[in-house]
Amino acid sequence: MTKAAVKNKNKTMRNFLDALLAVLAGNAIYYLLMPHLPAVMRHRLFQEDWGLLVDFAVCTLIFVLVKYARREEPGLKNE
Repeated sequence: MTKAAVKNKNKTMRNFLDALLAVLAGNAIYYLLMPHLPAVMRHRLFQEDWGLLVDFAVCTLIFVLVKYARREEPGLKNE
């Protein structure tokens, strides 16, 4: 495997783990907050509603924070 291929594989795995962390942490935070949210912002199973949008926003915020925290991690320049 070439250096470029290894670098690409490592970057892909790092992106996957960042996204996984964001989804798991974001959903945990949302479901802890859900009982305290107004009824319109609570997600109902198998429905597209405002709660789903709030959950997505929380997960996206966590993802952005993780990427921001890793922006100057050693060994990640020029990737």
